[in-house]
Amino acid sequence: MRTLLIASLLLASAAGAQAPSTLGLPRDARIAAALADVSPARLRALDSVLVSFGTRHTMSDTVSNTRGVGAARRWIYSQLQQYSRDCGGCLKVEYDTGTAVITRHIERPQWPIVNVVAWLPGRDPNRVIVMGGHFDSCVCSSPNPMDATGDAPGADDDGSGTVAVMELARVVGKHFPQGLDATIAFVLYTGEEQGLLGSTQFAERLQREGKTVTAAFTDDIIGNVVADDGRVDSTSVRVFAVDSLASGGGELARYVWAIGAVYQPDFEVLPVLRLDRLGRGGDHAPFHRTGVPALRFSERLENYKRQHLVTDTFEHVNFGYIAKVARLNLATVVSLAAAPSRPVRTAYSRDRASGGQSFNIRWDTVPGVIAYELLVRRTTAPTYTRIVPTGNVTSFLLDEQLDDVWVGVRAVGPNGHRSLTTVVGAPNGPRLPNPPRTPQP
Repeated sequence: MRTLLIASLLLASAAGAQAPSTLGLPRDARIAAALADVSPARLRALDSVLVSFGTRHTMSDTVSNTRGVGAARRWIYSQLQQYSRDCGGCLKVEYDTGTAVITRHIERPQWPIVNVVAWLPGRDPNRVIVMGGHFDSCVCSSPNPMDATGDAPGADDDGSGTVAVMELARVVGKHFPQGLDATIAFVLYTGEEQGLLGSTQFAERLQREGKTVTAAFTDDIIGNVVADDGRVDSTSVRVFAVDSLASGGGELARYVWAIGAVYQPDFEVLPVLRLDRLGRGGDHAPFHRTGVPALRFSERLENYKRQHLVTDTFEHVNFGYIAKVARLNLATVVSLAAAPSRPVRTAYSRDRASGGQSFNIRWDTVPGVIAYELLVRRTTAPTYTRIVPTGNVTSFLLDEQLDDVWVGVRAVGPNGHRSLTTVVGAPNGPRLPNPPRTPQP
């Protein structure tokens, strides 16, 4: 009897874990070709140079050409400039500069914050996808977290994410030199270890300039595959996003999950529907706070005996694993950049003719699309289980009782790429105005 009970519990557990779904997302041969160009050897070479700067602490030396944050950012800039020359000037490379108060420092100094950005301009310069990682390092877990002179190699945190974003800029520029529909910003932040200063600066800049950010991603700590107890996992990655129906963080996680199933089915995407690990933070958070769908990629097995310490060294980083994460990044970012924007506002009304068993769904027009689709899932389901093609219309009578499910609407572009979904009737989400009532005779 006990054996049968255990077996039934195991079966119930297995039934509750939904297999990844492609959600009808297409496989693009150009993206598949670009994935093959992501090089673990190049990632290794880049990270070895980053570590050679000794420390990349935000408050470290900016004059030396061989040590400190200044040397690191100039080297990153020069590498991105070379990638741009290689693709015929396709990337626009710049320093994103500002100042911030280092509130975690006892003296609270005002300090220069210098990010490095490579833009791949799209047909729409105002719609932006952000792919970032932070190049600063620290020994924040030491007795002196503001030590800006001692070694802070930061090979994994976040050398791993930095080199992934640099490699993405190279490969995407090489394979898509004319750009895509949306503009992509490949950003290397500083000041992350002092409170997400660089990413906050960049998010505020985009907001100030009136840009529409489709999604913001960060690669942060994506290179370790061996836990302290000897467990090894090089076949899965965590993606952290808040399941906010209004801003769409959970929709972004489901999109990444589906893209992984399309392009790397043997590399498991593990959606974690919270902003970050407990007590930790990343450079996607400032974007989330402005209402942008935002997500963090992070290794499955972390080792806190090496993070923020001098033990975060090069020999503990697995570059084959970083390459898998970078390929997932690439497939996600390019697919979104090739897709239309998502409908902004939605509305619904109960269909009286069906006795309330169907609902009328409406949504905003998206320019340049060929069709729309409705996606349906139970409120307890991790991802969508039904896709309903609607054609090129902006209203549809759906044979679902909206009380019991979540419905997302997405746009389909001429190339078959799908936008993110916008959840119909999301609490606090933007709504279409209700049509005026027809006067009764």
